[in-house]
Amino acid sequence: MSQPLMPHATASWLVDNSALSFDQIAEFCGLHILEVQAIADDTASIKYTGRDPVRAHEITMEEIHKGENNPDYRLKMLKGPEPVRRTKGPRYTPVSKRQDKPDGIAWILRHHPEISDGAIGKLIGTTRTTIAAIRDRTHWNISNITPKDPVTLGLCSQRELDGLVAKAAKKAGIEAPTDSRLDGDREALIEELRRERQETVRRAEEALKTEADLISSTATILDPFSSNKGEV
Repeated sequence: MSQPLMPHATASWLVDNSALSFDQIAEFCGLHILEVQAIADDTASIKYTGRDPVRAHEITMEEIHKGENNPDYRLKMLKGPEPVRRTKGPRYTPVSKRQDKPDGIAWILRHHPEISDGAIGKLIGTTRTTIAAIRDRTHWNISNITPKDPVTLGLCSQRELDGLVAKAAKKAGIEAPTDSRLDGDREALIEELRRERQETVRRAEEALKTEADLISSTATILDPFSSNKGEV
């Protein structure tokens, strides 16, 4: 499925400028729903400047409105850029985040030992030598390395990590771990958004009714002589 050229920036714009659910935005941008939630809550490790997908001719406002009117609707891209495919070489990591790589590697080694060094290297963008040094605790900076979730560090997406864990678990012949909390959070978020939308509609209808009643009562013209009929 085609995705926006800048998925995180596009998600940020949709969060700020539409009434789409987190689930719809995540699906359209190819992100994990918790990434969208982090962007909405301003807790993402990187602050993204919103990118308007309508001006980028990736989606129309009519399509966005369809999604806003139906929480189960899945947005369709008007067009999508050709994905850039890497044939070889490690993942590029911004200079500002390279110091976090050892922490992310240590976290994967601790929580998912079934993942191969080659797979870790592609995911994080590092070398087998570095991975081995962290595993053997011979890394030059081992005393300062603290295992941290690579998704939280911004080294990879939750979807990439989940996919890698599932693939490694299948290859190793073990059952891939499932995060039941995630399903609950997802359903809770969707349900909360639906309740908020219903509440907004209810309040709008009440406001319109109150306004209509006020206008009606104000517009009613009483005959000042009707109550004095027959009096001199």
